[in-house]
Amino acid sequence: QVQLVESGGGLVQAGGSLRLSCAASGRTLSTRAMGWFRQAPGKEREIVATINWIGSGIYYRDSVKGRFTISRDSAENTMYLRMNSLKPEDTAVYYCASARSSYPSLLIADYPYWGQGTQVTVSS
Repeated sequence: QVQLVESGGGLVQAGGSLRLSCAASGRTLSTRAMGWFRQAPGKEREIVATINWIGSGIYYRDSVKGRFTISRDSAENTMYLRMNSLKPEDTAVYYCASARSSYPSLLIADYPYWGQGTQVTVSS
């Protein structure tokens, strides 16, 4: 059994910052890739950033490059997403997920374990 719990979401003004955390428990996830995803109302879930198990192999979607930073502490089974210069279009529910393997796939279907999500709202 794998449990992922996100925290750190909230309401912030445009230009502000937030740091999301994802705490993992249960089966060891330290060798699996992980990722952050988001889903805005009326839109499909999309990949935000992914990271492999040693903290490299990082991918960012174009719209967050230079503003968001993904990182992980495998010893603590925790992953983070630092979000700077937030924009209203970043408003969404943010989810963390763990992949089937150490490869940071860009396919959502390759992430079988999900957290419950945390709301991020950016006001203009």
